[in-house]
Amino acid sequence: MNYAGIIVNKISIKLDKIFIYKIPDNIKDNISIGYKVKIPFGMGNRSIDGFIVKLYEDVDMDISKIKSIIEVCGKMPLFTEKDFELIEKMRKRYLCTYIECIKVFIPAGTFDGIKNKIESRLYIGKKLDGKFLKEPYTNIFNVIENNNGMYTKNFISKNYNMSLSSINTMIKYGFILSKKKIINRYNKNEYKTYSRKNLNEEQSMAVESILNSNKKMFLIHGVTGSGKTEIYMHIVDRAILEKKDSIILVPEIALTPQMVERFKGRFGSNISVFHSKLSKGERYDEWMRVKNGEVKVAIGARSAIFLPFKNLGLIIIDEEHEESYKSDSNPKYNAREIGEMKCSQYNCKMILGSATPSIETYSRCKSGNIKLIEIKHRADGASMPKVEIVDMRNELINNNKSIFSRRLYSLIKDRLQKKEQIILFLNRRGFSTFVSCRKCGYIFKCNNCDISLTYHHNMKKLICHYCGNSMSLPKVCPKCGSKYVKYFGVGTEKVEQAVKSEFKEARVLRMDFDTTRTKHSYENIYNAFKNGRADILIGTQMIAKGLDFKDVTLVGVIAADLSLNLPDFRSSERTYELITQVSGRAGRGQKDGEVIVQTYNPENYSIKYAASNDYYNFYEEEMKIRKEMEYPPFSKIFLINMSSKNEDILIKNIQNVGIFLKKAFEKNDKIKILGPCPCVISKIKELFRWQIMLKGKIDLNTAQNIKKTVYNLIKNVNRDVKISIDINPNNTL
Repeated sequence: MNYAGIIVNKISIKLDKIFIYKIPDNIKDNISIGYKVKIPFGMGNRSIDGFIVKLYEDVDMDISKIKSIIEVCGKMPLFTEKDFELIEKMRKRYLCTYIECIKVFIPAGTFDGIKNKIESRLYIGKKLDGKFLKEPYTNIFNVIENNNGMYTKNFISKNYNMSLSSINTMIKYGFILSKKKIINRYNKNEYKTYSRKNLNEEQSMAVESILNSNKKMFLIHGVTGSGKTEIYMHIVDRAILEKKDSIILVPEIALTPQMVERFKGRFGSNISVFHSKLSKGERYDEWMRVKNGEVKVAIGARSAIFLPFKNLGLIIIDEEHEESYKSDSNPKYNAREIGEMKCSQYNCKMILGSATPSIETYSRCKSGNIKLIEIKHRADGASMPKVEIVDMRNELINNNKSIFSRRLYSLIKDRLQKKEQIILFLNRRGFSTFVSCRKCGYIFKCNNCDISLTYHHNMKKLICHYCGNSMSLPKVCPKCGSKYVKYFGVGTEKVEQAVKSEFKEARVLRMDFDTTRTKHSYENIYNAFKNGRADILIGTQMIAKGLDFKDVTLVGVIAADLSLNLPDFRSSERTYELITQVSGRAGRGQKDGEVIVQTYNPENYSIKYAASNDYYNFYEEEMKIRKEMEYPPFSKIFLINMSSKNEDILIKNIQNVGIFLKKAFEKNDKIKILGPCPCVISKIKELFRWQIMLKGKIDLNTAQNIKKTVYNLIKNVNRDVKISIDINPNNTL
């Protein structure tokens, strides 16, 4: 091939195309699609990175104007021709650029020069002789012999209190050899054997149905504790026997330790772990293990769907309803959709699993696009927990202003006496939700965002959960000068304080964003609670699904209304999912479980159906509302979100877009246009936010045309105005 089609490493709509470059003769034999190269670019021929995506024998253009590739970077391609086919589909589906798609296929840090970690380790050389048959040489020789190839000379010098000069002398004369070694940065922990379990009748039928079906996509709709993970393992086992690769996605990093523990306990070290809490070096090493065919199974968060397996046979997406499977930044992909695309490419099977399937997924089961497999009983004969709704309005009438209802309080005392474990769930971190002046009503808000500041008691600070801005708690109101400044509302930190105050003997752990910032914090909290080193676990949604603790017999949902009151069409669905999932943490062992759901809105259908574990009636009720309001799955939502530090420029631009779109679709009764209007959260990180929403029958060609129109109408994109475009977003806030 004489010419290469190259995508330049620049995120710009104007540069989002394939550029043609000549391939110099000296690199023709060492080049293919997926290689990173250096190319001259622009008027000044500045050297920049690019990626080869096409190869041509000839091109229909003036070859005298074609520049040449400067050099090839690296010794291997970073993606394949099949990957680029998927990249092209993603670019069209998610309305993004080539380079934004390419970046999700290659390991984080590649652009920063991350490579294999190489260290010089010490090995035994020839035997000591002559003047070296004495201290300190014999001592150094013995230490290295006992740790052959394990340590660097600096490590041995420091930790064994040995002379670095003497070590260097022994290397000089060949008694010690210094050899470069690639150091693996991935998880090499040994795990307790997780033996293969006998499946019950429902589990066996599920496995057989998946293995023997001609269908490619399956939904396992199994109640919490029904043993979906064991089903996954049996099917992965079959894939390994057939020499096929498997990807298992989990929605929360908090679930990764448990899944890794089980899979590595069953299949050994033949497992790759891939998620955002790994360092760039660790992710690079895991990516290389997959690339080199050293592992057959990967477990990770949504980005693991892009790992470079060559013989993919199975994709499993656990807790498929979770919104974390959709990216909030470009490309705004959904891992379920990418999995479906890969199924077509590799002719493999995809299994979705959930006790609370997303409305869109379940509707596809109803239409026959996905094969539905139902598991209605818990594994090992365990019973479903008893769920009780407590009306917190009655608690107020009875003068109970505590975080805990009388019923929940008594059950916590009971479980502590019985030495059983408790989970308390509140999907809001911090100590209080807002701080205000009781005299004039002034609410302390973030200067950068249109959002109230949350008080964090441990740090004695007000913190914005959107931009991270913080300030000390004021003693007086800046508006009226009053000293009646008080914090209101409840967060996980306040729940923790209340538990420690009311139940002084209890050992308490908290799992939320604030307590899990460090690298191994998820795993440490998980292991501490699993091993019985705490009585009560307090947490946000990261504890609401997947975790399996046999001694948890009580779950308390502190405020079931939080997600219900969000002004978003998915709020009822999220409420149902969260209550059902967190309720499922109770009674998973031999002891019966109880759940207390505290709410000010006990009549709401999502809360009632979650308490009775009735997905089918919830689905029917929700579908009626979605159909009436023309929300997915009955239509598509196309959301245009624009932001700027200058609100006047923002309003002028988005109004121009709104006028054009309304005129363009005035005769199209299948598409409705809502807005332009301010977003629910009208300012984030000093940027004012406005949006336009289109609802209806929006195909990909229409979406592409709308995108082009928006960018053509707005001048100085990314300088004065930022644009975010999304199809079927997670939320419309």
